[in-house]
Amino acid sequence: MRVLLFVLLLFPLLELALLIKVGSSIGVLATLLLILLGVLIGGGLLRIAGPATAWRARARLLSGEAPEQEMLDGLLLALAGLLILLPGFISDVLGLLCLLPVTRHLLRQRLARPRRSHPPYHAPYSPAHAPRSGEPGTERVRPQVIEGEWERRDS
Repeated sequence: MRVLLFVLLLFPLLELALLIKVGSSIGVLATLLLILLGVLIGGGLLRIAGPATAWRARARLLSGEAPEQEMLDGLLLALAGLLILLPGFISDVLGLLCLLPVTRHLLRQRLARPRRSHPPYHAPYSPAHAPRSGEPGTERVRPQVIEGEWERRDS
């Protein structure tokens, strides 16, 4: 927690120091134009990445597949747009790393890797996953199902 706080405090200072250094090297106007270009690119990326990822995820859902890859891609593209949208050159470089397919693939693999510190996820009860008689765990209480008929009557 302290490391995160330290990074959050240090990051704006590094951005400001780099902006001052670049501004003194190439001039104030060129630096401001670079920052404005980054804001325009980041804003455009945020407007394009969200709907495109949603359409890809929808197509995967309609085909009966889980859209994990599309959701992580969308998250990384949104993060890239947000980082490019922020004024500063360090955030722009980090945003470009999230934007490039090679590094995005590496980040996606890193994010999708299962964590060992959490217990495994168990889905809610379903008959397909019910233990057979004689197997361990058959003594668990199963949900009670009451069969019946119903009829809708509108007034």
